[in-house]
Amino acid sequence: MKSNIALIGFMGTGKTAVGRLLAEKLGREFIELDALIEKRAEKSIPEIFQQDGEIAFREREIEATREVAEKKNAVIACGGGVVLNQINIDRLRKNSVIVYLTASPEVILKRTLSDKDERPLLVAENKASKIEVLLKFRKPFYERAADITVDTSELKVTEVVEQILAGLSEYESHR
Repeated sequence: MKSNIALIGFMGTGKTAVGRLLAEKLGREFIELDALIEKRAEKSIPEIFQQDGEIAFREREIEATREVAEKKNAVIACGGGVVLNQINIDRLRKNSVIVYLTASPEVILKRTLSDKDERPLLVAENKASKIEVLLKFRKPFYERAADITVDTSELKVTEVVEQILAGLSEYESHR
């Protein structure tokens, strides 16, 4: 049985909020991959993108994923682009049930606009258009990686957690 739960999905789909509550409910450690990367780099994600570039960020992400994939009984909130490197998914899959959180572009835009965090990939004139382009590109990667999918568009965090728990139960019963 896989002991970790890895949450994947685009920014603004609720990975961090859902991950925290899910970990609390299950009595597991919560790990936010981006926070781990920031801690190791001693700078924020926007600073990494600005100073070192996206490739350097993705290299740090690969290293952090390797580290967290070896953990036991953790809920891992992955960055939105973690699926872009197959090595990340391969490592996570060994010991994690991968849960894909999705939301409509409109909901993502609303959530990311209300966020106080700067999103390096959304530094654009037309954020809605940028979200749609990135989502269209990444969706197949998310879908291929996912064991369980939950659309968070219309759900409260508690409802998303309930759906994940139900999905995990069903997933385990088919193993």
